[in-house]
Amino acid sequence: MSDPATLAFYEEQAQHYTTSFGQRPSRHLDGFLDRLAPGCTILELGCGGGRDTTRMIERGFVVDATDGSAAMAAKARERFGIAVRRMRFDELDAEADYDAVWANACLLHVARIDLPAVLGAIHRALKPGAWHFASYKLGDGEGRDLLGRLNNFPDRPWLEDAYRKASFTIVESEQFRGEGADGTLRDWLALAVRKEQ
Repeated sequence: MSDPATLAFYEEQAQHYTTSFGQRPSRHLDGFLDRLAPGCTILELGCGGGRDTTRMIERGFVVDATDGSAAMAAKARERFGIAVRRMRFDELDAEADYDAVWANACLLHVARIDLPAVLGAIHRALKPGAWHFASYKLGDGEGRDLLGRLNNFPDRPWLEDAYRKASFTIVESEQFRGEGADGTLRDWLALAVRKEQ
């Protein structure tokens, strides 16, 4: 469930990757956090350089920040002084531990065949009534971007169906234009979903 070339990219490019993006949090973060009760516990998948983690902590949330790359986790600790646990998506084995799971622009690296299992693990990790956010680059089939990273490139119906099959209720989905780290402008889909029970 983890692509060696994609993990190698983040190990090798952690310094450049974490300094090439601004310090501002992701565009959907504050709106998502507004849905949550103060002080709740959030699992962050693929925290990267730690900018979103820092914002969550500033807003009073308890954050379990994780990343599959040791180098990226080290950069987050170095830049923001936050504790980051090294964990790949397929290593998530929590049971009803979290009030929310934040996965901005990271689950797009999960192979399509593996995404249902990862979504199932996220569902199990959430408490009843808890929230999950994720954003994906849209496309017409799995492939690699210009940086060599694996992307699942789903279309909107396929992705929304995958979430419904994982027993999530889609509360909000926003399609928008955005530029990826490889400089390619494309459509993205941001999903806010809920585990009802």
